[in-house]
Amino acid sequence: MINLEIPRKFNALVRQAQEVAGEVLRPISRKYDRAEHARPVELDMLAAVIDGMNEGNSEVGGTGATGVRRDANAGADGVNRNGTNLSTALSIMELCWGDVGMLLSMPRQGLGNSAIASVANEEQLARFKGRWAAMAITEPGCGSDSAAIRTTARLDGDHYVLNGEKIFVTSGDRADLVVVWATLDKSLGRAAIKSFVVEKGTPGFDLVRLEHKLGIRASDTAAFVLTDCRVPKANLLGDPDINPEKSFAGVMQTFDNTRPLVAAMAVGLTRACIEEMGRILKDAGLAPDYNRPLHRQSAAASEFVRMQADYEAARLLTMQAAWMADNAQPNSLQASLAKAKAGRTCVDVALKCVELAGSIGYTENALLEKWSRDAKILDIFEGTQQIQLLIIARRLLGKSSAELK
Repeated sequence: MINLEIPRKFNALVRQAQEVAGEVLRPISRKYDRAEHARPVELDMLAAVIDGMNEGNSEVGGTGATGVRRDANAGADGVNRNGTNLSTALSIMELCWGDVGMLLSMPRQGLGNSAIASVANEEQLARFKGRWAAMAITEPGCGSDSAAIRTTARLDGDHYVLNGEKIFVTSGDRADLVVVWATLDKSLGRAAIKSFVVEKGTPGFDLVRLEHKLGIRASDTAAFVLTDCRVPKANLLGDPDINPEKSFAGVMQTFDNTRPLVAAMAVGLTRACIEEMGRILKDAGLAPDYNRPLHRQSAAASEFVRMQADYEAARLLTMQAAWMADNAQPNSLQASLAKAKAGRTCVDVALKCVELAGSIGYTENALLEKWSRDAKILDIFEGTQQIQLLIIARRLLGKSSAELK
């Protein structure tokens, strides 16, 4: 049995994340939403504090978005473990209650760090420790279908030569490293796709644009062009050989770890919206009465209870997917279930709260307006809603990507 209550050993970690969210992130949330592309300098000191917390908290994981390595021996002794993936998801829920864009802007907490933690060897883990890594997958002609990547990598002596274009790279401007997905041979499809750690300042790796966005404006989103960019062989993550049975699956394992984390972001933002809406309904005398049938209460109260139910479902699915990763259980289906449910719930709840709150929700005097803009990206990046549903269908029906498109 999986106990989906918060494990007691994580209570201190969750409280720390709550304090950071409430005392640091939430107060400057609107400031950096308005000052798009400005670096949130308040986070530099916070990142150093979090690093110290993580160093002293190795048994239960960290407060930020890193540390989602899957241990092949976890659970081998039959012991059910609540470990790094679950603790990270729980802390992310709290931090995104504060501000999603701020979490994505936090130094050394990028999705590229999660990719490195997931598949890097011990030498790479040591070499890249303490550095901020972004992740570059999306291309102008390749979005959710990561198998359609056209950026190429050609082996030349002790280096790979990368050529291509990457867009929508979260933290691409501020990060020290970028994990770039590229193909060793376009004709071999998915099996030839690998990930490479490219250091900022590498010749041929040029930042060409910063995006202006609907939401998460505190987080920078960059576009890069790679022109004969030479990357050391030692910077390839995972197996350098092309194995049709394992190669792409190894790269995709990153998503099995990071999708529950993105789901956790959505869960945190959903909770923020629900708590704010609950306060507004209470002030208006419309708070739901849980001892009365919903059809005998106001439409607003009924909608609020429905949102709470969707939130709880998303939260439990997210915790389950993270728990399975901690216990070395295949969780591709559960990771996509969590991401799909949490992403959709976050968008639906944020927009419904704006609607129910009326003028209060539509102005910049409250954060509901901002949260409704921040929410949409959580249903898009790390695989869109449609892609998650496709993955879920394939898993449930036992179909391959070639059989069900």
